Amino acid sequence: MTAKRTPQHTAKTTTRRRKPQTVGESIIQGLKEAIAWTEGKNDKVRLTLVNVPQVDVRKVRLKMGLSQSRFATKFGFPPATLRNWEQGRSHPDAPTRVLLAVIAKHPAAVEDVLRQAS
Repeated sequence: MTAKRTPQHTAKTTTRRRKPQTVGESIIQGLKEAIAWTEGKNDKVRLTLVNVPQVDVRKVRLKMGLSQSRFATKFGFPPATLRNWEQGRSHPDAPTRVLLAVIAKHPAAVEDVLRQAS
């Protein structure tokens, strides 16, 4: 009895390279994913929530012993905006509250960065 030989086939796997996304395509994809997430269709989205602190601007300023105009000038805030915050007519947005929280805890670090930038 002779053994039947079958030719050995090596399976070739070809990997296709994906064409890189353009910036526009990436934005469109991100928007589609965001819409799907808001509609409850995409639960694979990673969501990071950050608790942005409330900051008493007046308290921070007084602790530093600065007038409104000196505090505003030192940290790059418009003086009128600072007055509005302190008088409750408006409130700092989230990124500004983060900066104010850093100023409250580490004013020298912020001053150093601002000094190097100018």
